[in-house]
Parts: sequence; structure tokens; C-alpha cells
Amino acid sequence: MNTPNILFEDAEALVIDKPGGLPLDPPRAGGQSLALYLEDLKLGFQRPPVPVHRLDSDTSGCLLLARNPRALKRFAAAFETRLVEKRYLGVVDGVPDADEGTITLALSKISSAKDGWHMIPARKGKPAVTHWRKLAVVDGKALVEFRPETGRTHQIRVHAASGLGHALLGDPVYGKHKGGRTLLHAAGLIVPREGKEAIVASAPLPADFAALGFHDG
Repeated sequence: MNTPNILFEDAEALVIDKPGGLPLDPPRAGGQSLALYLEDLKLGFQRPPVPVHRLDSDTSGCLLLARNPRALKRFAAAFETRLVEKRYLGVVDGVPDADEGTITLALSKISSAKDGWHMIPARKGKPAVTHWRKLAVVDGKALVEFRPETGRTHQIRVHAASGLGHALLGDPVYGKHKGGRTLLHAAGLIVPREGKEAIVASAPLPADFAALGFHDG
């Protein structure tokens, strides 16, 4: 796998187009991970860049990396205080009745020895809010734009399955896994910066979305 494409670059930040299926951390069983490419992404700087936020292994698209500890602290605070605008595209296995809406479902983590851990809607869980809009329908599947206000673990995946009533295509935990990856793509990212222009990046729609007949825009 080639080094991920760079979508934005300046002295304190990189935004890369993370390929779907590439985990951020080295898998226990070995294999590819983003960690293998961080040295190449130094691009002449003294330190390798560090991911500011998380994307699931299957999720492709915009991933922000900080080039120094001070930038990392500022960017992490921007995510924590919900200043970052995030735009995701997902293919759901079915067609929502409405054209757009807002999902408000609090989330909580549960785990068991048999099934491992996953997230569930729970009244006493952490608040989670996702705005969504149906963009296109092809062969009984829909391309949906998700704009999460909060950044809970697996938020979009659970909100698609339990809020929309249609899980993301390929999701092995919250849907009916039919091979391939979970079709979720981090299409856009805007990170405001005090005294500097905002970081603005967009990632092109991946080939596996296009193969289903979907296009962004």
C-alpha cells in the first residue's frame, strides 16, 4: 500500500486521505497500519506527525495529523469543544423514508467475553447527536451525508442502524455483514485556528462507493 495522499499541509498540520481498511495502530496479529507510514510523512520535519483523532480501520478519508506537541494540544481541544466541522458519507443498506433529519441517541459501551465490546443506545449513556441528509438512492441502497455534532465511538454506525433503521453497508457489528469494508468515508474536515486560516480538507469519494453507482456532488 502506498503512503496515503496528502489533502492539506502546512507547518503544523497534515490531513491525509486514509485508505479504508488501514488501522491507525499496528494489529496484534501483525500487518499494515498507519504507524508504518508516519516516518515517510515527516516530509523533512524533525518529528513524525501524530493523529489528532480516531477513524475506524474500515473508515476512509480525512485524518488530521499534528506536526508538533503544541499543535496536537490545540487541535485536540478543538475536537473536544466541538469546534471541528466533520462531514461523512455512508452507504446504508436500505432507504430512509425521510430526506433529512437529526438523530439524538445517547450511547453506552457494553462488553462480554463472548462478543467483545460494542456501543448501544442507552438513556443514561453519553449524549450523541448526528444530522443526516439522503443524497442518492441506487438499487435499494442510499448514500447519506452525516454531520456529527459529537464524536462518540461508533456514533455514526450506531445512529445509522438504530436511528435511521438502516445500518451502514458491510458493518459486521451493527448490520448484516456482506463482505468488504463498512462503507463510511470522512469526506470533509474544517478545523478553526486562532490567528490563522482554518484547516480545510476534502477527500474524494472512494472507488468502492463509485462502484455502487454513487457520486459526491
